[in-house]
Amino acid sequence: MKRAIRLAASRSRVASSKPGPSLQRRTFINPTASKEVLPVEITTLPNNIRVATEPTPGHFSSVGVYIDAGSRYESSNLTGCSHIMDRMAFKTTTTRSGEEMSSAVDSLGGQILCSSSRETIMYQSSHFHSSTPTAVSLLADTVRNAAFLPEELETVRDAAAYEIREINAKPELVMPELLHQLAYQNNTLGNPLLCPEERLDVINGDLLKEYVNTWYRPERIVIAGAGMEHQELVDLAYKHFGDMKATASASSPLLQPSANGASSRTNPPTHLLPPSSPSSPSLYKTITTAATSLFHPSPVQASAEPTWQELAAAKARYTGGHQFIYRSDLDMTHVYVGFDGLSIHDEDIYALATIQILLGGGGSFSAGGPGKGMYSRLYTHVLNLHSSIDHCSAFHHIYNDTSLFGLQLVSHAHHPVTSILPLLAHQLSLLLYHPIPRTELSRAKNQLMSSLVMALESRSVEVEDLGRQVLVHGRKVSVQEMCDKIARVDAADIKRVAGRIFGGGMRGPPSVLVMGKKDVGEWAGVWRKYGLGGL
Repeated sequence: MKRAIRLAASRSRVASSKPGPSLQRRTFINPTASKEVLPVEITTLPNNIRVATEPTPGHFSSVGVYIDAGSRYESSNLTGCSHIMDRMAFKTTTTRSGEEMSSAVDSLGGQILCSSSRETIMYQSSHFHSSTPTAVSLLADTVRNAAFLPEELETVRDAAAYEIREINAKPELVMPELLHQLAYQNNTLGNPLLCPEERLDVINGDLLKEYVNTWYRPERIVIAGAGMEHQELVDLAYKHFGDMKATASASSPLLQPSANGASSRTNPPTHLLPPSSPSSPSLYKTITTAATSLFHPSPVQASAEPTWQELAAAKARYTGGHQFIYRSDLDMTHVYVGFDGLSIHDEDIYALATIQILLGGGGSFSAGGPGKGMYSRLYTHVLNLHSSIDHCSAFHHIYNDTSLFGLQLVSHAHHPVTSILPLLAHQLSLLLYHPIPRTELSRAKNQLMSSLVMALESRSVEVEDLGRQVLVHGRKVSVQEMCDKIARVDAADIKRVAGRIFGGGMRGPPSVLVMGKKDVGEWAGVWRKYGLGGL
């Protein structure tokens, strides 16, 4: 939830600083923020890698490499590679042995990690200011020079197989993955996030190198930093990433506004240029229209693997459906109900995020209290009234071109399963047909804004937020701007957006996933009774 809201944004005014002598640089200033707020600077290198910094004060610096890659872009040949790339980070490279890499990582005295998701792979470090050059060197080495030694791959395969078995044994961990596969059957976001077990032995060093060559392209990379000088990170980015070749068949990247408002592109300082090579314009995927824009590749035979351009441009196709997974070993019934939501670029994303907080919920036992969501609707209307329900909450997974919104419920075996869908449908129908008290809406908006602001107190969260936002939006959306948009959400917005998601504007059937000893029954009759859409 927090990560999704950090990304949620739409266009705002851009104030450009005067460009340097030769770098393409932008400074973003939120017009509603105070003058003391330090600006975010973004520089685009000649090969279209974007470098962004936010000069926040502190004892530590954080830097990360964020790549527009992930499981949604995988072809059948590369299925599972994102997961294994994650686990193969910071191992032997062509310039460092595994022991040297481990020693260098430990010498930072901070935290370094790699994480893969459906739409992003990130490599990130938090460290003392003086260690920034070493951190960028390590990130560049593992991103660009991974050796993928057979013995290290074998160790990772064993660890991944154990991880997959552990996750599959725990419904609370595997259900979100299965829900995505049900909601987006055989396409994009429905691709497995974890490497299928049958694919573990297929993935080798050559296949991982093919994955890197396919997706680790300069125009798909953002290098972000927090707590260091912008020029320092630009210089380090040139040093370690400047010789990456821009995609030969691509068009020029977006021209950025200069101080006088005209679009311009300038050359970098000669001392920062990588070794000379033929320069070709690169394919710059404008993130704000990434999933809906279409490339025009050369015709290929129907049996051929899709090109990377086709995979990059493929729009998530929501299918929905109903699936029951029988598990005789479970004492609980696990139910997920998902809906086709809104993209990260939709203006109503803040209203939908507010609906999630409004519904709220959690576990039947909580050491929380005031401020912890105990007064949200799923707590007061469901958990507090039904002792046989162990967990009930709202979820929201947001992506570039869509989102998956819904409710999850876990009940004890003696709870009548046929009452579960009516219980959830009733909570949704209240948002459609009953007015929302002003105090309740105000409380939900305040909780959403506070969770957003508190999350960004972390330096590592701050730099991840910056990198992902530049990757998705091409700019940094300030906390003030997001809070202003949340504050403007009113009861009419909640009702209207609820109608778009699970009312008359609902696109396609719900995704109903059940795991346990008994199924919950057919959903259409329940939806009709409570006046929900999707029929």
